[in-house]
Amino acid sequence: MKTATFRIDDLDVEIHPGNQAMGVAAADAAAQIINAAVERSGTANLVLATGNSQVTFLAALRKQNIAWPAVTVFHMDEYLNLPAGHPAGFPEFLRRHLLDEVRVRAFYPVPGHPADLTLACQGYEALLRAHPVDLCVLGIGENGHLAFNDPPADFGEADWVKVVDLDERSRRQQVGEGHFDRLDEVPARAITLTITGLRSAATMLCLAPERRKAEAVHRALTGPVDGTCPASILRRTPHARLLLDRDSASLLEPRNPERTGDAE
Repeated sequence: MKTATFRIDDLDVEIHPGNQAMGVAAADAAAQIINAAVERSGTANLVLATGNSQVTFLAALRKQNIAWPAVTVFHMDEYLNLPAGHPAGFPEFLRRHLLDEVRVRAFYPVPGHPADLTLACQGYEALLRAHPVDLCVLGIGENGHLAFNDPPADFGEADWVKVVDLDERSRRQQVGEGHFDRLDEVPARAITLTITGLRSAATMLCLAPERRKAEAVHRALTGPVDGTCPASILRRTPHARLLLDRDSASLLEPRNPERTGDAE
């Protein structure tokens, strides 16, 4: 199978033959963006997502020839008051899948146990503004969320970081992915980058493999662009690319792609 590439509104979409091919393609693109930023500015700033949809990408990213000592890493959300060191914590996920293997300039985790929630959000936003993001790599949730912006999402928020109450479907996804044993173990609140904060990145790569994401992908690409499917905002984000695999694209109508290439 070849990789199909087409455009929906302002969004470039790629359908790869499988999750592995998608992850390698995303890592190749990310490495080019990161190294170009380092060559241009001497440093690069990167926001990463977590979750099972990112595993093949992060494995491929570790193998790339990237100027990691010049890269500052952020991530996009974190549960509130998860026990310290819990394997489902998003900083722990990133350490296991990337940061224990490469030496970066700095890593700034989203605070999960802040004494003052308002100051924590303002402080993380200040860090992001002080380190303009060159690349944000994110996923799409089973309910269409971006980061922990569950539906109905606000596309026009002024703040870049906020506290949210998590949608039950979003929490059930965490159980389904194996990060928790039971729903009542999943925290009900989190800190997340807002849609505005995510879209502040110069480039966005959105990775949404697997059949369980097919419904959300279909809604994002064929439904209205509004907060009932947060991922639909990607269609109004010219600096974003959406990478799918054959399973996650399975509900899309066949179309004539603008161009095709050999599968990775």
